[in-house]
Amino acid sequence: MNTRRRTLLVLLLLALTGCAAAPERPETMRQALFGLSERVAEQVAASPTLPRPATDQVLLLAMPEIDPDLGLSDERLMESLTRALLGLDDGPQVLDWRPSLADGAGRNQWRLDSRLSASAPRLQLSDRELLPYRLTLTLRRPGHDQALWQTHIDGALDATAL
Repeated sequence: MNTRRRTLLVLLLLALTGCAAAPERPETMRQALFGLSERVAEQVAASPTLPRPATDQVLLLAMPEIDPDLGLSDERLMESLTRALLGLDDGPQVLDWRPSLADGAGRNQWRLDSRLSASAPRLQLSDRELLPYRLTLTLRRPGHDQALWQTHIDGALDATAL
């Protein structure tokens, strides 16, 4: 193999290695929230409170409460959560929660409340800024304040994707 081909081969391998080693960075808000929303869907689907089969259940998704320090709109998180929950295999039906739905709620209806809060100050890395968060999920019966199930998800969002 001549020197020119060998050099080109080495450059190609370095380029491919660099691409493979570079961490993936979300390019859009949808991608940034996708992983979080999938974790939510998995946690809800695994909830011991939600009867089986989940396909017979109706999940009433309340508008998320979001800490303003995160700079994230509640509509974007709501859209992402809805998509992830609807994407579950054999998952529940998903509707937007409205207070009027509390009256006459069926035994197969559940309200999912979510609260996304900043859990620490922003973390400045060399190539990006991370927003640590804690997402609290609470499953209730419509029209009742008593939490039947609650869990927390901790993580960090890439601020450059927001």
